[in-house]
Amino acid sequence: MSSPDSTAEAAAMSETAPATVLVFDSGLGGLTVFREIAAVRPDARFVYLADDAGFPYGNLPEPALIARVRDVLGAAISAHAPDLVVVACNTASTLALTDLRARFTVPFVGTVPAIKPACARSVSKRIAVLGTQATVSREYTRALIREFATGCDVVLVGSPRLAGYAEAELAGHPVSDADIGAEIAACFVDADGRRTDTVVLACTHYPLLVERFRATAPWPVDWLDPAPAIARRVAALLQDRAAAANAPPPQIAFTSGQAPSPALAKALQAFGFYPAA
Repeated sequence: MSSPDSTAEAAAMSETAPATVLVFDSGLGGLTVFREIAAVRPDARFVYLADDAGFPYGNLPEPALIARVRDVLGAAISAHAPDLVVVACNTASTLALTDLRARFTVPFVGTVPAIKPACARSVSKRIAVLGTQATVSREYTRALIREFATGCDVVLVGSPRLAGYAEAELAGHPVSDADIGAEIAACFVDADGRRTDTVVLACTHYPLLVERFRATAPWPVDWLDPAPAIARRVAALLQDRAAAANAPPPQIAFTSGQAPSPALAKALQAFGFYPAA
């Protein structure tokens, strides 16, 4: 039988144990979300899981993608027992969140195109949603437009290449300005005396390229990153969890099992990750 002192000590340890947050993406785009969450809850224990073996998700049929996300996350939930899972991927969120919430008891925070705040912030009432082809073609995205974009002209721009460009940039292989410019060109509409003034970044990879976007854009716009709003949601869900004094360093894992290249490992260090060689 435990003594009163040992019971009290165990309770105190439990109260100060860091909350575990699992951040999941098809690749490294979710690092933009992780960065914002870590800023508001630096005391948490973070596990970042990149499903690079399945990247890019837009190439997978919907049933196969849902099954893959469910299986990969199921294994990660069993291994790490997170208090919260952040699906830092628009494509996975719009397709698999309902299934995930039905199957697992852990809370999930998803990532969806920030159409409502974009329309609220836009002065010209002309916005673009820049995402993967899979995300912009989803009925989920079109339903958000019908619900929240009244009085706002919205153009959907699906890029087959930008997520890969972001991964290449992190790995030390940036693409040309011309290639970047070609992928974002359709976002910029100048008609009826109104120009696009807000672009929704509907893929978590895209904030990794935002400085490249600004450099190649034909005119300045507001590039709307959903990561700060996701971080606020995570903070709200964890508000009853006391801050821990000694959070461990964040972990990163790749489903391919491959070690990152030296250039990528250096880039990951900027986010606080020190992956094993």
